[in-house]
Amino acid sequence: MTTAMGAALRRIQIGSALSAFGSGFTVPFLFLYVARVRDLGAATAGTCLAAFAVAALIVLPLTGRVIDRHGPLPVVVVGSIAAALGSFGLGLSGTAPTVLAGCALMGAGIAVIQPALATMIVRCSTGFGRSRAFATQFFLANLGLGLGGMIGGLLVDEERAGSFVLLFSTEALMFLVLGVVVGTTRLPAGTGEHTAAGGTAPGAGAGGGLRDILAHRAMLLLCVLGFVMFFAVYGQFEAGLAAYAVEVTRVSATTLGFALAANTGAIVATQYAVLRWVERRRRSRVVALVGVVWTVAWLAAGVSGLVPHAQAVAVGLLISTYALFGLGEALLSPTVAPLVADLAPAGRVGRYNAAFALVKQLALAVGPAFGGLLAAAGWYGAYLAIMVVCSMAVSALALLLGRHLTAVQDRPFLGRGIAASSTGPAPAPVGDGERATVGAG
Repeated sequence: MTTAMGAALRRIQIGSALSAFGSGFTVPFLFLYVARVRDLGAATAGTCLAAFAVAALIVLPLTGRVIDRHGPLPVVVVGSIAAALGSFGLGLSGTAPTVLAGCALMGAGIAVIQPALATMIVRCSTGFGRSRAFATQFFLANLGLGLGGMIGGLLVDEERAGSFVLLFSTEALMFLVLGVVVGTTRLPAGTGEHTAAGGTAPGAGAGGGLRDILAHRAMLLLCVLGFVMFFAVYGQFEAGLAAYAVEVTRVSATTLGFALAANTGAIVATQYAVLRWVERRRRSRVVALVGVVWTVAWLAAGVSGLVPHAQAVAVGLLISTYALFGLGEALLSPTVAPLVADLAPAGRVGRYNAAFALVKQLALAVGPAFGGLLAAAGWYGAYLAIMVVCSMAVSALALLLGRHLTAVQDRPFLGRGIAASSTGPAPAPVGDGERATVGAG
């Protein structure tokens, strides 16, 4: 990696961490703020959470094409301004329409920032180093989110609306800092978007639209896998899993906060140790392992609900559930995001990143609603069974995906040797019963 690429990458990662730090001030308290502080009720608060997802679903289909045509920098700047305005507006809002408008504006801004930042990381990293670049961004973002949540918790006062104005204003400021830090970054020209891991997607035409992505079997499988992953874990934190913890395991809100802290703590504590282990292994098998870890996590949650009389054991099992989810997230960060980039044909990284972000938002919209409905009906046994099946499906889909990846896409460390030589055939696809014989892992 050149000095210019390294400097640009550090600016991107720092900007991302600072915006996550700002989000930490408000994310744990948004429902409380809308429902109680502004006295708009739980229904309006739930609608606000849905507004984030709806806004993202509206803007993301256009985002990828804009990134590929005009570059990620202007998208980050516009997204940062929109998110800042939405956050600041939320802090001053006192009616349902203005609160919903603020949520929608902030949701749209955050949605377009994510694929733009991912595209910038691709441009500032090479095939083998890309996993480390994405893992570092994920680590710093979670560290910032956790610190922001801790400080926000010390500043917030449910009896003083002014304390929430301070929180949302801080978040808005951090979005503007993101726009300045990342928007003034000088991206290296002609790097990162075409590596040995990439290539032309089957059926990719000149348009590079949704039809071409659907025709790319490996990318389509990755999108299905991504939906199941985000649905089964990320989409359950705010609704189904929280409801199960409170209603079945019977933990307090304070204990639930400790469990969320355990999730972030597991990511921060294990990210770099996990990264060193992941770098020499097949991505598909690492993701399959994530499915196994999350299956164990859901089983631990189930057992925690069977021993409410042994409260210490139940609490330990529930906190372990959140920590295991964090371990799985740490395993995913250096695998899935860089794989999206490596599957993208040259010049279409933005569209592929936006397509995967769209899948994520769909899962985050459906997941809480699904978990909330089952929780409201009291069908906790069915809920846990479905989550266990989804986690097992993650492993199965990951192994299936591995059959449609090239050797370098599945094992990017092989790219070092391929990049060092300009002769010889390209790596053969790993699929249809044929496994690559080069390397280990």
